[in-house]
Amino acid sequence: MPALLSPSPTEHHQVLIVGAGAAGIATASSLLAREPSLDIALIDPADVHYYQPGWTMVGAGVFDASDTARSMASAIPRGVRWIKARVQSFDPSGRQVMLEEGRAIAYDQLVVCPGLKLDWDAIDGLSETLGRHGVTSNYRYDLAPYTWKLVQTLKQGQALFTQPPMPIKCAGAPQKALYLSCDHWLRNGHLGAIKPQFFNAGAVLFGVPDYVPALMRYIDKYGVDLNYHHRLVAVDGPGQRATFVRTLADGSSETFTQAFDMLHVVPPQVAPDFIRQSPLADAAGWVDVDPYTLRHRQFDNVHGLGDVANTSNAKTAAAARKQAPVVANNVLVALGRLPTLAQYDGYGSCPLTVERGKIVLAEFTYGGKVAPSFPRWLLDGRQPTRLAWLLKARVLPPLYWQAMLKGREWLARPQPLAVETTQ
Repeated sequence: MPALLSPSPTEHHQVLIVGAGAAGIATASSLLAREPSLDIALIDPADVHYYQPGWTMVGAGVFDASDTARSMASAIPRGVRWIKARVQSFDPSGRQVMLEEGRAIAYDQLVVCPGLKLDWDAIDGLSETLGRHGVTSNYRYDLAPYTWKLVQTLKQGQALFTQPPMPIKCAGAPQKALYLSCDHWLRNGHLGAIKPQFFNAGAVLFGVPDYVPALMRYIDKYGVDLNYHHRLVAVDGPGQRATFVRTLADGSSETFTQAFDMLHVVPPQVAPDFIRQSPLADAAGWVDVDPYTLRHRQFDNVHGLGDVANTSNAKTAAAARKQAPVVANNVLVALGRLPTLAQYDGYGSCPLTVERGKIVLAEFTYGGKVAPSFPRWLLDGRQPTRLAWLLKARVLPPLYWQAMLKGREWLARPQPLAVETTQ
């Protein structure tokens, strides 16, 4: 069990990690796997650690919500100091992190991975109606079960699903909710009386073209009204009306209101306030790192990974699983413990649950280059397969808890930095 510390002004650690989500805990475990004697501390105020990729399955009645949550104390690896506090600011020149309570923690190497902020308040009226009036989201632990309740009880009417502007965590999650809901309605004979609509702020269904044909077949199968360049801006829960801004071809925009019986919302997503206001952030507010080494562009003893980094990869747990060993390796290089830098290739994965029992397994690296983990004769990720579903439902949860968070790097060993990728 990790030791829970009250920080003091003189506290110092060789490696300080901000954020105990998937990226932070995986990095700590990967560091300890390479160098068990390291002095590592991890800052995070949360009491619970969540397996967030499971929430889409909760919203479809496949997983129980409780199976996606464990105590933070049980998730943090032995030998890592847990500082249960909130970060207020960074002083990278002085090699210190300031906590909200006014204390400072000093470090030799800093790893920044606090995740991102779900900006529910960016949509007028949304916060006060979430979990009521047919308004839900699989992006929150407490709301995913409500999604499943709505799906089961809806027999007719308008079912709206939204996707905000990029970047967001798990870019496929908004349409996963759509597909699994439609599959349930189809199987129970209600889809004909339900009109599903997908409102996407972007211009394409999915950013990697190789996977779009299979997804479009399901859009057609379920009779989904597909709308691009539509951004949700307001929700009237009691009146069950959603307001959208539609961007037209000439660049102008118009506002319109759509009635709903069920509304699945994905909120806009930004870097946390204490990151956006820090010297670690780029102009857009994300932690400014080299996309290959994940080292900060300005501060050599700072690394960033996970959803908060300004890399162009998909913001998924699969990306963090590949990033964590790279950061662990490169932190040890900075400490003089290893000789060779490692590189991250931009790998991300999105298991698109197109129906109960089948998944289109999207895997890709920087530039949208398809990067399958398995030979195509075994698993062709461009097509919906039962094997990919079994991977998502049966293999990935224990892989997350027992491998990724424990420093076991199955299919995630870092590769040496190639000279041509340096910037």
